[in-house]
Amino acid sequence: MKLSNAPMRLAVGAFVLHTGIEKFWGTTETAAAIHGTAAGAFPILSNIPALRFLKALSLAEMALGTALLAPVVPPTLAGAALTGFAGSLVTIYLRTPTLHRPNSLWPTPEGVGQSKDGWMLGVGLSLLSQGLGIDKFGKLRGRMNLRVR
Repeated sequence: MKLSNAPMRLAVGAFVLHTGIEKFWGTTETAAAIHGTAAGAFPILSNIPALRFLKALSLAEMALGTALLAPVVPPTLAGAALTGFAGSLVTIYLRTPTLHRPNSLWPTPEGVGQSKDGWMLGVGLSLLSQGLGIDKFGKLRGRMNLRVR
């Protein structure tokens, strides 16, 4: 892990790990609320029982948080995983009208908590581009490095 991306990985990794741990012990009501929001944006998820969805989401968040915190996980892999996860959360935010103002990306009071997914997407893309070796001018510097260091 580069020292320059350690603060991003520590902040986001700790946050995601913590939310995963909290969801693991979530109630039936919590499961229904989270599942309902996710299924509203991704209808295919409506076939999964709410409590099972919450447990799976919890385990995925704990795995992602741990990967971000582990210095042996290359930035390309950590960034790709975070980008995919945060991208799905941003999609939920954008597909849920009550979370943002009409014809705007700015959050409503109900959407402020979910608007943080945008900065997580930015961190994921930053880690991914660093891992791929993309320089400040958008050019690829070398080969993609997926080796564990």
